[in-house]
Amino acid sequence: MSWDNWKEQEENMHYKVVINPEEQYSIWPSDRENPPLWRDEGTAGTKSECLDHIEKVWTDMRPLSVRKAMEQARAVQHGSGEGDKNGVPKRE
Repeated sequence: MSWDNWKEQEENMHYKVVINPEEQYSIWPSDRENPPLWRDEGTAGTKSECLDHIEKVWTDMRPLSVRKAMEQARAVQHGSGEGDKNGVPKRE
């Protein structure tokens, strides 16, 4: 199979958007079983359609655990009066 044929076949395949426990997105062929720990997000279509959807909904690339840790650090710093609104410590 030539590269051009493969690319055309890939673009015409049916994909689904999958998401993992860290809320990271990917596409997966819709006729295949999801990789371990990944679940269907609910969107399916061509590769381009799925990637366009991911671009719209995945606005924060940080894994969920990092976002939660940063949020917790911000709350602790906010409670103690240290740091700015983004949790960045104040310099003296």
